[in-house]
Amino acid sequence: MKEWEYQPPPDIDATLAETLQNFPREPRMLPYTLRSIAALLLRGWMRVYHRLQIDGREHLPEEGSYILVCNHTSHLDTLCMMCAVPMKKIHRTFPAAAADYFFSSLPRSAVSAILINALPFNRKLKGAESLAVCSKLLENEGNVLIIFPEGTRTTTGEMGRFRSGIGRLVAGTDLVVLPCHLAGGVKAWPKGKLFARPKKLYLRVGAAQSYGKSEKSAASVKAICEDLQERVASLGRNSA
Repeated sequence: MKEWEYQPPPDIDATLAETLQNFPREPRMLPYTLRSIAALLLRGWMRVYHRLQIDGREHLPEEGSYILVCNHTSHLDTLCMMCAVPMKKIHRTFPAAAADYFFSSLPRSAVSAILINALPFNRKLKGAESLAVCSKLLENEGNVLIIFPEGTRTTTGEMGRFRSGIGRLVAGTDLVVLPCHLAGGVKAWPKGKLFARPKKLYLRVGAAQSYGKSEKSAASVKAICEDLQERVASLGRNSA
């Protein structure tokens, strides 16, 4: 019989700020409890204050890992996407969040890591490393990654070009990608405004896609980005 040996968590000597910014995170009961409470309150608030309507939940896979990609309109986008995911997956859902913004201070890091379970994404310096973390995350059965391929919020309501990251992540793999479109975010919380307004939000989830037959080439990556961008835009046109 092997003798029991205490193994402290790897981040035991890290500061609070470092612990919040680290990924993957050590599982702890307090963050799980706070995140579960926050998720329940969030769903109630989004339904009452923003009259959030979600269509297409039947497209969400019941098994396996998958990626949700959506247009980026406001800080409400991540909250809406998390409302679409079943509660049982809330601790295994990871919105990719810009590290230079959402993890720039201790309060923001606490909200991002504990309540939203955000994955720090360095969009300026370490794109390849961040994509490697995303890929590793999706290798574990049952994880959900939320990505906004435009990289930044729109100020006009027009959808911007999808950056290459999502194409590089899924090209030549069996990863499942679901295009989503959120309407109403620009009016509900315009960029630069301090508080959200009680405007209606409508999220539509599209059918799952896979790009396993695509080559890992620049041309394939571009084609994947253009295909997903068109699918997201089409969901918006069809829901208008």
